[in-house]
Amino acid sequence: MRQQFLIPSVVISGLILSACAKETEEEKVERTFQEVNVIDETNLNDVLLSAADPNEAVTYFHGAALKNPDRIDLQRGLAISLGRAKRTTEAVTAWKRVTTMKGTNAADKVEYADALVRNGDWSQAKTVLDSVPPTFETFKRYRLEAVVADSRKEWKRADHFYETAVGLTTRPGSVMNNWGYSKLTRGEYAEAERLFSEAIRQDNSLFTAKNNLVLARSAQGNYSLPVVPMTQVERARLLNTMGISAVKQGDITTAKNLFREAISTHPQHFDEAVRSLRALEGA
Repeated sequence: MRQQFLIPSVVISGLILSACAKETEEEKVERTFQEVNVIDETNLNDVLLSAADPNEAVTYFHGAALKNPDRIDLQRGLAISLGRAKRTTEAVTAWKRVTTMKGTNAADKVEYADALVRNGDWSQAKTVLDSVPPTFETFKRYRLEAVVADSRKEWKRADHFYETAVGLTTRPGSVMNNWGYSKLTRGEYAEAERLFSEAIRQDNSLFTAKNNLVLARSAQGNYSLPVVPMTQVERARLLNTMGISAVKQGDITTAKNLFREAISTHPQHFDEAVRSLRALEGA
């Protein structure tokens, strides 16, 4: 009798073990699919963050973050996308949310400060940057520190941070242009000219630096074009900038000549320079 009960027990045990084994395999398969989904989602996130239309990324990350509000990677994606879409007010809110979540780091605070600067909230940007550990040394952090110091007219701090930022990047052209503009606003025209020239040497596609360079030269009474790479259209625009600068300094005759040269240089109709010249001639 004992053996009769023993056999079914063994069979049942075997079935249970078989079921357990089968369940384990199913779990493995499910886990594998989950891992694939995570990989696919990560790739999709990366693609959307570099997509041509940032608003598409905003729509995606907004929906994904609503479904998974505790996932900091999705909240970061939303904040980055809002910034790329130039929706700065929303980007500020999104980055603020990221900095309060589990898993946030110093880089998130720097991005939050960047959004604040772009939104014109200089005071809050300084507060956020002050909370970043001093050991977190990146180009973006020091570039932001520099422009915030500029906004407060803390010139020595600004110079220190600009110099530090330049040493932390292999492409310092844009930050040199910012530094030069800082010098320009202080009235240090020769130093501004040097920095703009260096910015163009680093990146000769920076038209803003070229435009700032002729402003710095014009402020010193030098109305000749600098020897830098420029297209015909850029040449005309720079001549126009010098003409405007000459007007502001009361040198009307020079201004007229510069506007005329800008009009003749531009390959197409240069309406801005034409209007300026007519206004001066009419006056």
